[in-house]
Amino acid sequence: MARMPAALRRPVVWVRRYVLPTDGFRLVTISVITAAVGVLGAVRPEWVSPAAMAPCIVVGGVFLSFRSVVLLTLVVGLVLAYDVLSAGIMVVRPGSIVVVAATCFLVLWLGRSRARLGVHGTRGESMLVDLRDRLRAQGEMPELPRGWQAEVVLRSAGGASFSGDFLVSSLARDGKTLEVVLVDVSGKGVDAGSRALLLSGAFGGLLGAMPGEQFLPGANSYLIRQNWEEGFATAVHLAVDLVSGKYVVTSAGHPPLAQFVARSGRWHITGSAGPLLGVLPDAEFSGERGELAVGDALLIYTDGLIEVPGRDLSVGIDRLLGEAERLVTKGFRHGARKLIDAVSLTESDDRALVLLWRA
Repeated sequence: MARMPAALRRPVVWVRRYVLPTDGFRLVTISVITAAVGVLGAVRPEWVSPAAMAPCIVVGGVFLSFRSVVLLTLVVGLVLAYDVLSAGIMVVRPGSIVVVAATCFLVLWLGRSRARLGVHGTRGESMLVDLRDRLRAQGEMPELPRGWQAEVVLRSAGGASFSGDFLVSSLARDGKTLEVVLVDVSGKGVDAGSRALLLSGAFGGLLGAMPGEQFLPGANSYLIRQNWEEGFATAVHLAVDLVSGKYVVTSAGHPPLAQFVARSGRWHITGSAGPLLGVLPDAEFSGERGELAVGDALLIYTDGLIEVPGRDLSVGIDRLLGEAERLVTKGFRHGARKLIDAVSLTESDDRALVLLWRA
């Protein structure tokens, strides 16, 4: 196959790189196609309706900047005016005008919200997907040494992609200490998602960078500095020595942990209570110590899993522990998903559950 001469190759490469991807080129292309469809609808109404401009407008809303969408809307308005003046209202039916006008309004409204983000086209959605994936990746438990296993299940209100519950964890470089923080941000679903994204990054940076007993005070100070109107959160910090099995759990307004003791074959509640994060500037948090022997397990969860409308949280905790008793004979593997499926009474709140056990 003959190669393109160098004299022609450079202009073609320049057009591909600097002209075709530009917003102006896309605006001109979509405007010409839209105008052609609109004029054809007036000249040959038996072939196509002027309402066929609606898909062109939607394509423009996806790939154009907000300013270009406004210009495209003006082009559509001029085409509709030409159609009515040249063909008459009997040919360009009012229904077609309403469809095109409604499409323009919807595209402008969506374009305005994208302009607030400073992005256009599909980049805004790509950013949200990337943030969601980062939040999920950060919520995964690190690979634990032999003899230890963990499962994490996070579910948002209404099945949304973003949740107010999130997990951050850190495994020491020597593999001997595991730190886990489960956080429940005020609000639900997408409404709490933006705050959860910010806090997950901040808390992930704090975790492992300071002694475990200083984590919740540091997180509390950070949250207070944000000055959010609805800026409180509950959290639980767990530090486990993966050699001896000894652990320290510190809570900030979070529901208590549940520990299964293999020696007695029973679940019991553990973990001291503490103030909410983001409320008291000089809040103090005290930890409670315990130990996980072989066969023992720890259950960490958020209040969305145990809340029962009109009842005390203890009712939901008893129900959770009743379902957890079933895991004793069947084994803890896949137990986190089984528990959250069995205990969840509603999907109107975010839910999170962490199951850690020593095999």
